[in-house]
This record gives sequence, structure tokens and C-alpha cells, in this order.
Amino acid sequence: MMASLLETADVRYAYPGAAAAASICPGQRAEALAGASLAVRAGTRLALLGGNGSGKSTLLLQLNGTLRPTSGEVRFAGAKLDYSRRGLTKLRQHVALVFQDPDDQLFAGTLAQDVSFGPLNLGLNEAEAARRVAEALHAVGLAELGDLPLHMLSHGQRKRAAIAGGLALRPLVLVLDEPTAGLDPEGVETLLAHLDGLHAQGMTVVFSTHDIQLARCWADEVAIMQAGCIIGFGDTAAMLADEDLLRRARLCPARAIVRHRDTALPAGIIQR
Repeated sequence: MMASLLETADVRYAYPGAAAAASICPGQRAEALAGASLAVRAGTRLALLGGNGSGKSTLLLQLNGTLRPTSGEVRFAGAKLDYSRRGLTKLRQHVALVFQDPDDQLFAGTLAQDVSFGPLNLGLNEAEAARRVAEALHAVGLAELGDLPLHMLSHGQRKRAAIAGGLALRPLVLVLDEPTAGLDPEGVETLLAHLDGLHAQGMTVVFSTHDIQLARCWADEVAIMQAGCIIGFGDTAAMLADEDLLRRARLCPARAIVRHRDTALPAGIIQR
């Protein structure tokens, strides 16, 4: 079996104040993650599937060092994460995180300015940054909109704009928190088509969702979360055929949905 590119090993995490809140609120967990172990293989599309409050977003925030485990460890390419400023800067060139709400991520005056922030922050010159911006915007279907103010973009366009900001760093892994949340069916189709193009070029994609239909049609592998733990992991078809497992995770069986189109990308968007 292919070696894991990104791993969490028995990761636990408690948000500040959670233990005190749990002591006075029956049913509230003290730990958001309670020993979560996950293995992400290079080149795969992995869905992190679970209900609200299962720990999906908290686990994704561990993958690029935004949160640091209370215990356990996260490894990239076999090495334990270095949480120094230099170490995290290097990690985030390889592991790009896109938040559920693009407005938590976008901040510049125009789309192109926002996407250029990462490359310029790495110390690249303006010509190289501009090349990466053009590349990334083309990859998500926003090539003609670079000069637009961010507030003029639709919600779906802002979702793709946030992804472009990550792609400009030319990462190996794209981590997406609920990427289809808030999108209409056409927006979902468009986003998945662009993500399909990225995956076709070798991008590893990890995404969280509570949508079994989305996981069934798009993921190669599924990790099922419940109460801060991974309670099932493996091939998508096998995981989603286990009705007892889905019930434990408080998920409902999925119906089949139509497969989306492929989208061609410019050569070079993913460089190793």
C-alpha cells in the first residue's frame, strides 16, 4: 500500500474552556478530538464524513498546523510537524487549507490581489507571483475576474477564489472544510468539476462533509467521524455500504447522484 503523505496519530484536542463547559452542560464533550488517527495517501480524494459537532473541522485545522494537538501528533511526509513560525510557513506551502466560509479567508481589494498574497509573502518577485495568480485563477475558472473587487463575486465564485489563494502556493495537499456548503446545484457542479481537474493533475484532496451523496460520487476513500474519533476508514463503497456504521455516526444512507464533468487545467498548476 502507498505510504501516507499526511497523518494524524491519536490526536486529542480541547478548546479553551471546553472542560469547564462540559462539567455544567450534560452531553457537551470536553474534547473536540478524542484520539483521532487518520492516514491520507498521496493522490487520493479523501472525504471526512460526519454529523455536525463530530470533530471534522477541528481535525482539518490540525492538518496544516492551525491548531496544535493537546496530545498525539501530526506528520507530513513521515516527519512530525514543526510548529515554529518557519516550520509552519514551510508546511503551508505543501498543505493548503480552505475554510468553509470564504469570507473568513478573503480580505484584499481585488481578487488578483488576494490570490497574490501568498506568493508575495513567500518572497517571490512580482513577475513570478503574477504567473502563479494567473495559473491559479485559470484553474478555478476565474481567469477573467482578477480585477474585480471581492464583494462583486458570487458566493460560489468566492469559494473558488479562496481555493485559488491556496493553489498559488502550489501545494501537494488541498484541505477543504465543507466545500459545497451554501452552493446551489450548479455551483456544486462547477466546483467539483474544477476540483476534478486538480485531482487529475495529481493533487491530493481532503474535504469534510456531512453529505453522503457527495462522498459517494467524489471520494476515493472515506473516514467517518463521531464524537471526536475516526470510527471507520477505508474504500468509499465499503464504508458507505455499512449501515450500522452510518447509524453510529448519525448519518443517513445516500441516494445516487449524477457525476459531474471534467475540467481541463493548464499544465504546471501542480508542481512537486
